[in-house]
Amino acid sequence: MSSILVGNAPCSWGSLEFEGLEGKPVPYGQMLDELVTTGYTGTELGDWGYMPTDPAVLHAELERRRVALVGAFVPVRLKEAAAHADGAAAAVRIARLLAEVHERAGQKHAPFLVLADDNGTDPARTQNAGRVGADLGLSEPEWRTFVDGVNRVANEVRERAGLRTVFHHHCAGYIETTDEIAQLLDRTDPGLLGLVFDTGHHLYGSGTSDGTAGLAAMDRFAERIWYVHLKDCSREVAEQARAEGWDYFTAVRHGVFCELGRGAVDFPGVVNWLKARHYDGWALVEQDVLPGLGTPRESAQRNRDYLRSIGL
Repeated sequence: MSSILVGNAPCSWGSLEFEGLEGKPVPYGQMLDELVTTGYTGTELGDWGYMPTDPAVLHAELERRRVALVGAFVPVRLKEAAAHADGAAAAVRIARLLAEVHERAGQKHAPFLVLADDNGTDPARTQNAGRVGADLGLSEPEWRTFVDGVNRVANEVRERAGLRTVFHHHCAGYIETTDEIAQLLDRTDPGLLGLVFDTGHHLYGSGTSDGTAGLAAMDRFAERIWYVHLKDCSREVAEQARAEGWDYFTAVRHGVFCELGRGAVDFPGVVNWLKARHYDGWALVEQDVLPGLGTPRESAQRNRDYLRSIGL
């Protein structure tokens, strides 16, 4: 029997991991209060330092609101071998915080370390997000370095913090297209690394506006999908971004990741897919907005209402 829990993430309130963004995100206390009042029961950590990093304090903040800590997004410059040691150290530090909060809470589902490339830092990938060609992909030596970094982080997180790692495919990074996701999974241990399937990043990154493309990818990667991010992708904004050559941040600023049900992702199909496979875990809403933009609380409520309308 399927047991799908629904959370939301700090990025829906403008807390994004990218450096140099203008504006400030909503304070974490307000974010958590609004997350609860709009009907969610789980969250991710957000960028390091956004929420308290003392496990006792963080646990208390979450516990009094009855919110579970579901995971934490950790970007690492995996293409560069020299960045792997610092990336693994940061991942372990964050994973230990997750693990201690989880132990204090005593909840059923352990949080995930959500590993990603250092998205938005390579000029060519950032400029061509949503329309990446094979010519912008990793070379064979770069693939080996990239995978070595993934394996190192996942191993250290498992050995030193006792948590599992999922990889987050993401636009403006080196794992964006369906083929790039497949390459990464083929080159990594299915017992060590899972996938967080992000519906919006997959659709935009696949270069299509066909909402059923995500279901085909979910079928393809079914055995590796340990966690799910629910994000929509505006067909109109995506097509305009591709036609006018917008970079990733311009597309986000124009709302390429729109409210759920207003874009091209086939969410009824996604929910049916999860239920048919007895998915037991978290589905986390992410509606990326840049700091200071959008209507986070109102959007969170509309997103939750929409999910309820399709049986989630």
